[in-house]
Amino acid sequence: MFRKFATAAVLAATTLSSAALAEFKPLEEDPKEINFGIISTESTSNLKAQWVPLMKDMEKALGMKVNAFFAPDYAGIIEGMRFGKVHVAWFGNKSGMEAVDRAGGEVFVQTSKADGSQGYYSHIITQADNDNINSLEDIFKCDKSLNFGIGDPNSTSGFLVPSYYVFAKNNVDPKSCFKTVRNANHETNLMATANKQVDVAANNSEQIGRSKIKAPDAAAKIKVIWTSPKIPSDPMVYRKDLSKELKSKIKGFFLSYGRFGDVEAAKKVLAGISDGQGLFMESNNTQLYPIRQLALFKDKLKIQGSEGASDSAKAEKIQLIDKKLSELDILVANQ
Repeated sequence: MFRKFATAAVLAATTLSSAALAEFKPLEEDPKEINFGIISTESTSNLKAQWVPLMKDMEKALGMKVNAFFAPDYAGIIEGMRFGKVHVAWFGNKSGMEAVDRAGGEVFVQTSKADGSQGYYSHIITQADNDNINSLEDIFKCDKSLNFGIGDPNSTSGFLVPSYYVFAKNNVDPKSCFKTVRNANHETNLMATANKQVDVAANNSEQIGRSKIKAPDAAAKIKVIWTSPKIPSDPMVYRKDLSKELKSKIKGFFLSYGRFGDVEAAKKVLAGISDGQGLFMESNNTQLYPIRQLALFKDKLKIQGSEGASDSAKAEKIQLIDKKLSELDILVANQ
């Protein structure tokens, strides 16, 4: 068992060696107040309504002030953590991976649904009354007649997953295929689709579920034409250089929230987050392995289809990616 663990640890260090070189500003000591980062999946006002009640409960449990930290894009939360301005954050898996690799982050729990299930899905959506678009094949005519809404570059479901499964695997370049391609958060892309400001957009099951509750008229105006494989539930990440004591307190709060104390009040707060959140579950950086594989597969397909580079140069890059993928296969097998 020790040898198995040691092998996995060595491979993890090897696989992530390049990412580990990214510099982040070390904390000199534990913060006096916790800054809690929230990625911009929708408007700040909506996100405040969902997350601030949990932060207030966290503040009481830890006995220290907890401040909400918002930014106009995912990168703002990642960079906030990198420079010690964010200490705890809710991320998607892609942005969580960037926080781990570049911002000194560490996954410690992940979200779940109210029924205890975990995971969600990326979708491609269009207008419900658009009879001309019912599948991916209908958007791959690539005559630059359609406007496409894609997610934040650090979004898992809004960018990475569709970039790989929808475009890379079908050898389609969105910029060459569509009239326009614009980046926006999930809420904006859904509303833009419903209001016919874009023809097609990337979205996810959580935003669609939330819109059915909060904006049912808009939700009724869209239809799903593609669904991804299941994506791991969102990670909660804290700075790995917080003291063990503070990390234990933070992790303890999340794992006990809705399980001990005023359970009903906590579950009511959780139910107001996203499309209805359940209890937080134990997790760590290993939940990011499938996302790492996805990012590497996407890079490999991009290199294979690139023009201008010599065959030997492409082969060298692909060999390096295959090596990392093999290492990740072993890591996944050793989980």
